[in-house]
Amino acid sequence: MSDLATPTASRLTRPSLRDSRLIVGVLLVLASTVLGAVLFARAGQTVPMYAARGQLVPGQALTAADLVRVDVHLGDTGPAYLSAKEPLGADLWVLREVRPGELIPASGVGARSAITVQPVTLLVDPTSAAGLTMGSVVDVYVNRPAAKGAGAGGPDLAGPERTLAAVTVGRVEEAARVGVASTSPRSVQVLVPIEAVKGLVADVDLGAKITLVLVPGSVTKAPS
Repeated sequence: MSDLATPTASRLTRPSLRDSRLIVGVLLVLASTVLGAVLFARAGQTVPMYAARGQLVPGQALTAADLVRVDVHLGDTGPAYLSAKEPLGADLWVLREVRPGELIPASGVGARSAITVQPVTLLVDPTSAAGLTMGSVVDVYVNRPAAKGAGAGGPDLAGPERTLAAVTVGRVEEAARVGVASTSPRSVQVLVPIEAVKGLVADVDLGAKITLVLVPGSVTKAPS
């Protein structure tokens, strides 16, 4: 019976630096380490930005007193907001509503010529004005006098019609300044699109009853 050949065990060799797989692996580890360090460093960086100290409404002149500096992490979205790295520019006006504590959108401020609303002061029922404050958003309903010739027992008003939707309240007359009678009308300033001012003024001149209806989710006055 002949002897079977015994296979010779091959000796394991240490990987050489010339091994392409080893080189690629080392490069991947180095790249991930560097990338992780860069991301960690960027995550720890903050940038100074402007935030609203209080409620800002369209058509309002923007001053340093209206703003507070905050240091935040914004990443690539930084240019979308007003930076506090430089002093506040002159002749800046608020173009859209900004709530207290919110960052100031760069698109939300601009020159006076860019303002698209005008303040119109309306006398409204005190119930209609209850809870309203600067920055509240309301729908404006107009109830015009009935046409002449209506029957003696007919209504004095033709019926309410929503003439403006989602306009911002600029100012509300304090109840303490209205007078003794709680039923006295309250004056409320609303910011009306420029093209709609003429029609609203005409309704006021006609003696129409104006009612403001709060839009759900809008800011309201805190209970006293």
